[in-house]
Amino acid sequence: MGWGIELWDQYENLATHTQKGIDFLDRYGNFIRDRSAIEVEYAGKLRRLVKNYQPKKSKEDEENEFSSFQAFKCVLKEVADLAGQREVVAENLQLQVLQGISLLAKNLRDERKKSLNDGALRTQNLTSQIAALERAKRNYEKAFREAEKSIESYQKADADLNLSRAEVEKQRNNMNIRCGQSEDAKNEYANQLQKTNKLQQTHFETSLPEVFNRLQELDEKRTRGLKEFIKGAADVESAVAPIIARCLEGMVKAADAINEKEDSLKVIEKYQSGFQPPGDLPFEDLSKADSDTSNNSQNYTSTSGLNHLTAKGTTTNKLKKRVGLFGIFASNKKIVEACIQVKNNLSTDGMKEDFSDLPPTQRRKKLQQKVQELQQKVAQEQAASEGLMKMKGVYEANSLLGDPRSVEDQLNESVNKLDKLRMELQRYQKLLDQANSQTIVQHSPQANRVIHNGQRSSRHSNGSNHDHHHDDHGDDHPDHDAGSLSSSSASPESGLGTSHTSLPGSGQGSTNDQPINDEMYFEAEALPPLGTCKALYPFDATSEGSIPMSEGEELLVIELDQGDGWTRVRRLCGPNGWEEGFVPTSYIESTLYA
Repeated sequence: MGWGIELWDQYENLATHTQKGIDFLDRYGNFIRDRSAIEVEYAGKLRRLVKNYQPKKSKEDEENEFSSFQAFKCVLKEVADLAGQREVVAENLQLQVLQGISLLAKNLRDERKKSLNDGALRTQNLTSQIAALERAKRNYEKAFREAEKSIESYQKADADLNLSRAEVEKQRNNMNIRCGQSEDAKNEYANQLQKTNKLQQTHFETSLPEVFNRLQELDEKRTRGLKEFIKGAADVESAVAPIIARCLEGMVKAADAINEKEDSLKVIEKYQSGFQPPGDLPFEDLSKADSDTSNNSQNYTSTSGLNHLTAKGTTTNKLKKRVGLFGIFASNKKIVEACIQVKNNLSTDGMKEDFSDLPPTQRRKKLQQKVQELQQKVAQEQAASEGLMKMKGVYEANSLLGDPRSVEDQLNESVNKLDKLRMELQRYQKLLDQANSQTIVQHSPQANRVIHNGQRSSRHSNGSNHDHHHDDHGDDHPDHDAGSLSSSSASPESGLGTSHTSLPGSGQGSTNDQPINDEMYFEAEALPPLGTCKALYPFDATSEGSIPMSEGEELLVIELDQGDGWTRVRRLCGPNGWEEGFVPTSYIESTLYA
């Protein structure tokens, strides 16, 4: 069954059908092109998503320890691989499918045009032949009618006795001429009819079916090509399916690798301070407060006097505002020396070089990391030194290769650097051994609280009231008195002073002035940090004892809020190495050490 036989009279419909088929192929090509663009856009968005959620590389990158964090990083990597596969799909669709569709559509369009032009030419020939036949027929009809009239005229003339013989002969000759012309027209008409029938038979049985068969083959080629292109697009997708499946398997494997128990242990290892929980709080018998005060008058004179002034200050508001903390210690040279020493002991990240400001467990962890880091540096520097020694030996064996003196400076510098690294490594190993040998029996700094005469105060973590001592490296580790300067229930704005004039026995004209213990105030000044805080709002200091701060500024918390709405903080700056004072508790966001 072919178009040439079955559809011999559907030339216009076949021309329209083949054009629609090619247009449909172009439409499928547009579909592949748009899909490729979507694949590229999807891959780009996946890559942008991975980039946006890629963990920032922090200085210590401690979160990398957790299995859930590692699993998420694996998922991001697999998603990035998925994006790459979508890009491969888009590229192959364009190269293998879209280009083939464009080429096929162009060839089909050219073949259709050629076939239709051939069919139109052949149809035009048949039409011309039919027109010639019509002309021959009309000529034959005209000549036949004229011949009939001439015969009729001759018969009339021959019957008319009044006409001469010459006139009759004239009519006879005219009749013969018209009959001859009619016969010639008849023969021409017969010839044209025979030629037309033959051409028409050839046209509808051979020529036009040949054109229609070519159009049928062209349309089938288009349909077959579309079939192959659809399969090709599916094959492009199938080619990356195993890789995508492996990506999904990688995600599942990463999820299976998450261990919540292991992460919990790592949290303990990361935040464990090494302090013991606080003990039971003692019961304060207020009925025995007077006797205890009389028996221990020398030990608690300053505390009770301060409480007396506190009560008096809150009721009468006649006391002066307390002066700044540094005003008390300005004349003490030990304070300046201690500030300079602490400033020199601070590393670039704000911690002490021996990490003594950290809890015991965290200090051991930092010391272990420092020892490992120094060991790596020593190994690298030792390898570099050995390389320079070998180079010097080669130069000494063959002076043409180089001057041995050219590497002596580098070698000496390497040896000096190696000696410094070894000394530093030995120092940190000693600190680590001391930290490991110590028995952890300390309480957390914020847990140890003592009450003296109804007044709350902050005690240092080891609970000692002795003078500060020195370690092997000369670093001071002061222990503080039970009552610090900031343990008063009043704020810097309340008018309760911490200057000489606001301490007991130091009133105007008093004969009971007591000498101020500079060592005691130094210990209060050198309180260890309890944590860090961030300023939520700017604060302008309006009185002595408080310090200004700007929004977003990072400070160290050295004494917690005692219920008066003020927190004592430290800023690592200033001429003495640091600056301390009080800020409103509601103005900061604190993060305490574990």
